[in-house]
Amino acid sequence: MNELENPQPLARDASWPKHLVIRARRASDAEGIVTLHNLPGYRYGTLRTPHHTPDEIRKGIESQSANMSGLIALLDGKIVGDAGLTRLANRRAHVGSIGMGVHDAYVGKGIGRALVGEILALADNWFNLRRIELTVYTDNEQAIRLYERNGFVTEGRLREFAFRDGSYVDAYSMARFRP
Repeated sequence: MNELENPQPLARDASWPKHLVIRARRASDAEGIVTLHNLPGYRYGTLRTPHHTPDEIRKGIESQSANMSGLIALLDGKIVGDAGLTRLANRRAHVGSIGMGVHDAYVGKGIGRALVGEILALADNWFNLRRIELTVYTDNEQAIRLYERNGFVTEGRLREFAFRDGSYVDAYSMARFRP
């Protein structure tokens, strides 16, 4: 496997599960990403809606703006997670916003920790971002703990943030600051 297929972690102290690869998303990953996005647990914890198609995902990857970095996590060749970092502009050029999700069958196995670590290493060491922000549903306790372990703090509660599975749900606004 070459460097393109199996890049080294950006963070020197990264501790990834054995055989995990994190790399940039490609249009050819669309089928695997659709499978991930259509999982009920993944979808329940994100803003994704049901029934994505490979063409939708492929077009999104191909038209991705230059301020967006999209990553996927592969375990033994299977897409088990994805994450994105969007860099903001102008007076918020020091800010990035992240979103991520992990395959239902791989939650709690270090995939989320590895993805957050790689996104934060990218933000800190390559884009010099000082503030990283995200939203997370208030009932997603496992994700909240993951973010807190990575230095995120809750800044506020967003009432009726999203409509999910027939009802409105709240979310926390969280951010991590780097001096």
